[in-house]
Amino acid sequence: MKPTFYLLLAFLSFSLNAQKNIHHRWDRMLQEYVDESGQVNYKSWYQNQDNLDAYIKTLSNLPPHESDSKNSKLAYWINAYNALTVQLVLKNYPLESIKDIKDPWEIKCFNTQEKSYTLGEIEHEILRKMEEPRIHFAINCASQSCPNLWNKAFQEKQLEAQLVCVTESFLKDKSKNEIYPTRLKLSRIFLWFGKDFGSKEERLEFIQRYSGVRLSNPKIDYLPYDWSLNK
Repeated sequence: MKPTFYLLLAFLSFSLNAQKNIHHRWDRMLQEYVDESGQVNYKSWYQNQDNLDAYIKTLSNLPPHESDSKNSKLAYWINAYNALTVQLVLKNYPLESIKDIKDPWEIKCFNTQEKSYTLGEIEHEILRKMEEPRIHFAINCASQSCPNLWNKAFQEKQLEAQLVCVTESFLKDKSKNEIYPTRLKLSRIFLWFGKDFGSKEERLEFIQRYSGVRLSNPKIDYLPYDWSLNK
């Protein structure tokens, strides 16, 4: 029995370490192919897709456990969504927009032991149901009007600070939102997913908190959405 026990202990230890370090490979790729403004060098990445494919395979083999923390699950699925989006673009490269791909969010692109997922399912059935509205500024749809693809992997221990950073960055980026005390020109993310931010008053409080602009009964409009590739 003892050899079996120690083998099991070693396996569990290996699994825990693998999960702890699971996103390091993705972090290195982001630093290599994504600049500080979120623009992606798809041309170079297209020439070297092996690391990306290997990372996604690792994710599929190490899905979150029920006992994992909420932040661990969020980091896993945010990183998975972003990596799968890049992989989808590279599989169809060259292209000018993710919308050049037929129904890009409805393609089964990720398998775990339990289920196959589309990008839409990851976003709507997993991430949005975790009731963390800031995920909308962490996931990237490979388009200019999307929140930038951050050039760091999301990590369980740093997730709160990371979500604050990407949310503030998105709201303060005047190419994505124009925020003044009495007038808002917002990203359509706030139109499409408005209920994720609560009531109108709660949405305004959210925008005020992360933009740093004190609002006074502002008029609200929405900016056009640029679906051209983030390159």
